[in-house]
Amino acid sequence: MANEKIRMNLQVSSELNEVLDKIAGETGSNRTEVIRQALALMKVAHEAKQKGKRMGFVTDPAKLETEIVGLL
Repeated sequence: MANEKIRMNLQVSSELNEVLDKIAGETGSNRTEVIRQALALMKVAHEAKQKGKRMGFVTDPAKLETEIVGLL
């Protein structure tokens, strides 16, 4: 079943826990949703890499300013 929920336990460093709390607070979300969104982003990055694409940040769509490397 695609919508079946699975409970997971996750151990993170205190630093990562602070990052999760900060992002959750700034986005009006919670840590679980931040982790779900992070996994969704990793899925997109993984699929793009399999297609030979690269991931990065841009201000001008015609120019890659920052490429994200070493993620996958």
